[in-house]
Amino acid sequence: MTPGQQRALEMLGPRWLLDNEGETLDFARVFGRTAPVTLEIGFGNGESLATQARQCPERDFIGVEIHRPGVGHLLQLIDRLRLDNLRLFNADAAEILEKRIAPASLAAIQVFFPDPWPKKRHHKRRLIQPAFIALLASRLAPGGRLHLATDWLDYAEHMLDVLEMEPALSNQYGPRAWAPRPLNRPLTKFEQRGQRLGHTVCDLVFRRL
Repeated sequence: MTPGQQRALEMLGPRWLLDNEGETLDFARVFGRTAPVTLEIGFGNGESLATQARQCPERDFIGVEIHRPGVGHLLQLIDRLRLDNLRLFNADAAEILEKRIAPASLAAIQVFFPDPWPKKRHHKRRLIQPAFIALLASRLAPGGRLHLATDWLDYAEHMLDVLEMEPALSNQYGPRAWAPRPLNRPLTKFEQRGQRLGHTVCDLVFRRL
């Protein structure tokens, strides 16, 4: 945690951080308007999410991140770029989805480059598991988009298996198909590192039936 990130949490947090406890969010009240809402889980340092919010002022964004330095860094970006369409949670994603996000309320959910836990004995710690995907699907509005990306091929295959098993979701590009890299997904720090290491980046895009 840098001093600047700590100051951002103390000074900017009250304005842009959402409470982890309470009733399900009223997005119109949170943002002061009615617009499609995208939820990003695990935004890291937040630069990619800030870029999306800046490039898509007609949409609203909510980021969830457990790592406090990353939250502090994104708060600095929100203040510097004057982003009115972005709010944050510093919390566990599953708890926020269960307690604060209403069913069928989100236009899109994004999970970009989650921890791959590459050792086989740690695979059970991976975020993308059947119960979690069922929870994500329940929070998407009909037609809503679930977009995942990873640069670990065995994790990508696991993601594809789990997503294909969820009856509420349909692969936008056909059974067992990867998605082309969307032009509107900014490069993340983790993606750039993976590219330097020669990793193949896999995108998966599914729709809520």
